[in-house]
Amino acid sequence: MSRFTKIPTTVITGFLGAGKTTLVRHLLANSQGRRIALIVNEFGDVGVDGELLASCGARGPVTNEIAGNADGVPGCTEDDIIELANGCLCCTVADEFLPTMERLLGRAQPPDHIVIETSGLALPKPLVKAFDWPEIRSRVTVDGVIAVIDGPALKDGRFASTPEQMVQPDHDNPLEEVFDDQLACADLVLLNKADLLDAAALASLESQLRAALRPGVKLIACHQGEVDARVVLGLEAAAEDDLHARPTRHDTEADHDHDDFESFAVRLGPVADPQALAARLKSVIVEHDILRLKGFLAVAGKDMRHVVQAVGSRIAGYYDRPWKTGEERTSQLVVIGLKGLDREAIATAIGG
Repeated sequence: MSRFTKIPTTVITGFLGAGKTTLVRHLLANSQGRRIALIVNEFGDVGVDGELLASCGARGPVTNEIAGNADGVPGCTEDDIIELANGCLCCTVADEFLPTMERLLGRAQPPDHIVIETSGLALPKPLVKAFDWPEIRSRVTVDGVIAVIDGPALKDGRFASTPEQMVQPDHDNPLEEVFDDQLACADLVLLNKADLLDAAALASLESQLRAALRPGVKLIACHQGEVDARVVLGLEAAAEDDLHARPTRHDTEADHDHDDFESFAVRLGPVADPQALAARLKSVIVEHDILRLKGFLAVAGKDMRHVVQAVGSRIAGYYDRPWKTGEERTSQLVVIGLKGLDREAIATAIGG
């Protein structure tokens, strides 16, 4: 790459559990030799997605060109993965994002492409604005903003206000606001988990989304984030140059915070039966209206780490890799929901 060529950056946004990390894994495994640097931002103190992406087992086969693995053995390295936890980048641009970008650009061998996976609660537009800063603009451009949509959650009305809510004075739906802002800034929308929708529901959601998109924004239905990487990483949108064409709900606000949401971690001892725990988690999620739950389990008698992923009442679990030598075998789950979660009751119920 010429030193006069700007490094393309792809911003991947989407609500909690939409499938952003799965999409990133797919892009890393199909990047066709490009050296990709990845910035992962999570809401809360505990980073799960960054750890999953850093795991060779979870990341899948990656060539040494992509991972920067000097020994030439297919695998993965953490050198190209930067994790920013405990806050959303849209609120920490000056403190977190700019220093991170300056470190990346200051490397002896800068990346060919940068991918930013934002928190599920982040607004993409303030982040895109940061690319207009003089320190960044001359060397980096926003190749595109990708909004990943959870098809079943959209079908179930997760982001829509009820008629009862809409007639209330000072009506405020934080889920709807975040969803709308993410959609309004997108250059490409991926309607994910399409395999969980029947043909009629899929057609209805596609029509609903197209009516809300800016002219020229493409919509692709997909499963497990499996989209041609050449499409996702080659939009050439230069999004920082047309921010005026991306009006959002929060344009008139000087600052944006996430006071409507909270996150905390629940630590457990060794788990005897992951399926029994999953059944208990489903009950807890429904009772307390938990938006997102994810983490790792140490299963008694197993040398493999068990991953738990829950979006609403949909729960999945799998073993991703062996525990490392000297690594603490601990069970830890991250809980995310609207402000006011009964933390003590949730932790007690999860612990059984």
